Order: sequence, then C-alpha cells, then structure tokens
Amino acid sequence: MLLELCLSLFPQDRPGTPTLGELKSSTVQIGLDFSDAKLTQMLRGVARNLRAFERLRADSIPNSVLPALSFSALAPGISLRIGKVEANELQLPEAARPAKLEDLAYADILTLASLIRSKKVSCLELTELFLARLERVDKKLECVVNYTKDRARAFAKLLDLELAKGKWRGVLHGIPYGAKDLLAARSAPTTWGAKPFDGQVIDMDASVITKLEKAGAVLIAKLSMGALAMGDVWFGGTTKNPWNTNMGSSGSSAGPAAATAAGAVPFSIGTETLGSIISPSARCGCSSLRPTFGRVSRHGAMALTWSMDKLGPICRSAMDASLVFAKIHGADGKDPTAVDLPFTLPVNVKVKGWKIGYFEAAMRGRGGQSYEKVLEELEEMGLELVPLELPDYPVNAMRIILSAEAATAFDELTRTAADDKLVRQGAGAWPNLFRVARLIPAVEYLRANRMRSLLMKDMDRVMAKVDLIVHPNFFGSILLLTNLTGHPTAVVPCGAPRRGRAPGSLSFTGQLFGESRLLAVVQAWQAKTGYHRVHPAEF
Repeated sequence: MLLELCLSLFPQDRPGTPTLGELKSSTVQIGLDFSDAKLTQMLRGVARNLRAFERLRADSIPNSVLPALSFSALAPGISLRIGKVEANELQLPEAARPAKLEDLAYADILTLASLIRSKKVSCLELTELFLARLERVDKKLECVVNYTKDRARAFAKLLDLELAKGKWRGVLHGIPYGAKDLLAARSAPTTWGAKPFDGQVIDMDASVITKLEKAGAVLIAKLSMGALAMGDVWFGGTTKNPWNTNMGSSGSSAGPAAATAAGAVPFSIGTETLGSIISPSARCGCSSLRPTFGRVSRHGAMALTWSMDKLGPICRSAMDASLVFAKIHGADGKDPTAVDLPFTLPVNVKVKGWKIGYFEAAMRGRGGQSYEKVLEELEEMGLELVPLELPDYPVNAMRIILSAEAATAFDELTRTAADDKLVRQGAGAWPNLFRVARLIPAVEYLRANRMRSLLMKDMDRVMAKVDLIVHPNFFGSILLLTNLTGHPTAVVPCGAPRRGRAPGSLSFTGQLFGESRLLAVVQAWQAKTGYHRVHPAEF
C-alpha cells in the first residue's frame, strides 16, 4: 500500500524520471540491493540528478581543463628521499665526422653534441639526415603522423647561426627528436592517433616542446600513438616493431619507441598512464624513463587520466635519457601538478654500497627467463641486494581510477557516438571501455582513491629500505601499482636479442623524485653490460 501511494504521488511518465524497475536494475549493476521502499524514496533524487547531468552536459569542456581535485605523489605522510648524487662535470667525447653521415644514425647524444659544437657537422646536416632516415624507416614502421620539416629546417639554420657567433645552448643544441602526437606543436596537427581528431590543430607548443626548443633540440616529426593513448593501432595503421615488422611496437608511445629504436631519431618524447612508455620501450629495446608523477609539465598534452599521466624521454641509453630529462623537468606555472625539485645530472657516479631491492620470486628461476645474472652484475658493482615484498592491495580493482578519469576526459566522444570512428571497436577497446566506465559510481571511484592513499604510504615504507628496486617490467601488479603511487621507473634492454625480437628488458624503480640516483645506477650498469648497444639488423 505504501509503495502504491508513493508511486501515485510521483508519476512515472514524467520526462527524465526512471521507473522503479529501471532504478532497481541500475542498483543491481553496481552491486547493491535496496528494498522497494528505499528505491521509491530514491526516485525523486535520482530524477533530479539526471536533470543535473543534462545541464552539466550542455556545456563543452576542453580536454585541457583539469578537475578541481588533484593528485600529488607527495601526499601527507609520504617521505621525500631524493638522496645525494655527486655533481661531476660532463665532458664531450672526441668525435670525428664519419665518411657517411648515415653512420651517425645510432650515435649517442654526447657524440652528436661533440660533432655539432666542434662544427664538424652542422645542425642543418643532422636535421636533414634524420628527416631522410625517418622517411625511409616510416615506410616499414608506420611511425610518423606528420612531419615538421619547415619548422625543423628553419630552427636548424638559426642554431647554426648561433654557433657561428659562439652561442651554444648545451648538449641538445641541434639534436633532432620526435614527439608523440598527443603533444601540441605549432607547426603540425595534433591528432591523438584518433580519426575523430585527424586534422585537429592546437596552435601552441606543449611546455615540454618549449623547453626542448630552448635547449636547442629540433622537432622533426609528430610520431604515432595508439588511438587516445592505447596500443599501437592508430587511424593510419599499426606501428611496427623494428626488430620484427610482423609485430606491432606496443603502445601507446608506439611511434616514439619504434623510431628511436630504429635510429630514425636520436630520442623522442613519450607519455605513460599505464605502461605506455614501459611497454613499447621493452618491445623495441629502448632505454627510457617514466619520471615521477609531477616531474614534467603536461601542459599542451592530451589528458587521459589526470592523476596518472606522465611525460618522459624514450632513448637508446640511460645517459641519453638523463640528458633529455635534465632539460624537461620542473614546473612551468601551467600544469598545477608539476613541481620544482632538484635533479643532479648523474655523470660517472660511484654507486658502490647503494641498496637495490628485488623480489625473489621475480628475479630468480622464473621458468627459463631468469634475471639472476642481473643480480650478479649488480653485486659485482658493489651494490647491496635487499629482498623485498610488495604491499598487498587489490591493485587491479583500483584500475577503476584510470577508467573513470579516461571516460570523463572523452565523455563527449561517447555521448555523440563519435567513438564509432575509432579503428578499434572490440570489448577491450576505448569505445566500449568508456561506456562501461560510465557505470562506475563516484562513491567507488573515491573509495579507490582513498585506498590509493593507503597504498602510497605502504609503498613508502617498502622504499624506505632501499635506494631503488630492480624487477621485471610486468611482475605481478608492479606496473599499475607504481603508476598509482607515482614512482619513477627506467626501462632498459637486458640480455641478447632473441630470434625476431629485441633483447629482453627489465625495470629499475626509484624513490619519488629520485631520478638522479635511479639513472646513476642504470648508467653504471649499462656501462658494465652494454646490452643497450645492440640495434635491429633490418635498420
């Protein structure tokens, strides 16, 4: 009788008012079971919310607008353990101009810098070399979305004029590079790898591009990315792995990793939310850095997940990654999550006695893919190995943080059905994932973030025991866990190339904002092992 009375007072044919059955069905979908009396009491409030949703959707919100809530890797209770690194002087090597400039395709940044500073090779020559090489490589790899030739040539000429007048901007002066096509650049469209945004022009430079230009680096192309930062499939095809062009390069920083590994650019800039630097770098054999959350400004970059997105260098050595990172880190006043904290460029740092954490189950005797040799190499360097265990949390369940934020970033794409234009349309592709994420309750999203706070504190206690951790790239939940906590990770080749594949790969994860010590260890290890000096034979 009470239910019938309530329903008579609240007519069900009113526009925007759900029926009792519809409301009951929706609560079941989120794992709750309310009585009919409680559901009836909810109806008016639910209808009011639906009208509020309609009003909120009436105004378009640019992708660049951040939520009022923001995430910090240094939440209350989290310790800052940057650690000291000796500031040794950086020396350029002696380098001779090769008979064929093509032989510089795989040269490291310091070698190229030496040739440019000594005027043995001009900035314009280097720019033309990599433009031509990138065009040839792209025919097989499908890694370029748009070239920035006019901009590159004009800037290279300016840099040569500066050198003639005695002005040298530093080690990146005249060094060509490519940028993942979610970074805005004045001279080319910014497509985000997605057909709905093909031809989109954002008439500005992302902060990271501005910083690199100030340092003298020459942008020569916008490189491919999986559509809206997932995978290696974009509207122009599938970006290929230079070690095996029958395979994709993984993603979403697909083009940056493929082009860098193939010697088509000396370095590139990628981004990561969940593996988008780590995975393609592992697949293509790159040495790359996913910095601490908040280390590099994301101003001018497509937003996928505001509390997890990070920008970093994709390179062929840890030293190159250090040199690029030194020029791009720091706040710019435009990304409120970006902070200024010191970074000492690690040059010939003595790492003996530092503590390296590892996970026994991950690093010893894993079904023929053992990393025990790496542990031996680290011990031979005088590093102390410390066994650790990861905090035990339902990390995979916390992935709803990423899903909810990503669906919010592209909710208009879903509501207008423009997502139909994306190449991938399966159950695991963005169109469906965005739709599914719309059913995540705000309460559960916030609960996951509260649990994230606890995870960060427990991870901080683990990291207090060591300087950094060495681990397989995808061991257990560590990839998602460290992306949630914001810790920096360097991914590097490990071992000899396998048939049709790049060398193996592994990761070193450092303290929050501890990139100096992290990169110092990786540089020292690479100097000892040389795994990173092998390149794909086809290129």
